[in-house]
Amino acid sequence: MRYAMIIDLSRCIGCTACVVACKTHNNVPKNLFWSQVLFEEVGSYPNCRMEFTPVLCMNCDNPPCVRTCPTGASYKRDNGIVSVNNDQCIGCRSCMVSCPYGARQFMAGRPESYYPGKGESLLEARQREDFIRGVVSKCEFCAERLQGGLQPACVATCPTRARHFGDLDDPADPINRMIAEGRGRGLHEEAGTRPSVYYLPR
Repeated sequence: MRYAMIIDLSRCIGCTACVVACKTHNNVPKNLFWSQVLFEEVGSYPNCRMEFTPVLCMNCDNPPCVRTCPTGASYKRDNGIVSVNNDQCIGCRSCMVSCPYGARQFMAGRPESYYPGKGESLLEARQREDFIRGVVSKCEFCAERLQGGLQPACVATCPTRARHFGDLDDPADPINRMIAEGRGRGLHEEAGTRPSVYYLPR
């Protein structure tokens, strides 16, 4: 089994529901993002438009973050997900330097408040209690949801069904047909990382 995600750029409307779902499900504090949507204005007036590109950890098949980690805290699971062992991570952030996608995050101190001086929201309280500081964190395709037979939070939340998730090693899985027929490609393939997130063209 090798998990992979497909993002259909022709369906993404830049609503950032995936970003919110990721932050709330994984207790990701303010100023840290495991999932983002990049906005770009293309064309010139009066023929211009906005284009949106969701980005997250690519959970690469050849991850440079794993090779550069000095303690073995970064590792690749048998299902292809790249993970971080919090007990082994020393917060050196060499993995962040080696990642061509800027997908890894680090926070040393207390999470910032969304509402300074207004008290702590329930989400912020949960982030303060549950989010582990001083170690590197990243998207892991919501591994605990997968164990329960659920899709990653961003996939389940997308209102336009721009995201799809499946097993690259299963020939019958629809994502393999979608990649082949839709000319699915990864970001920065020239880096040799063999990303497990594929993009279908606009």
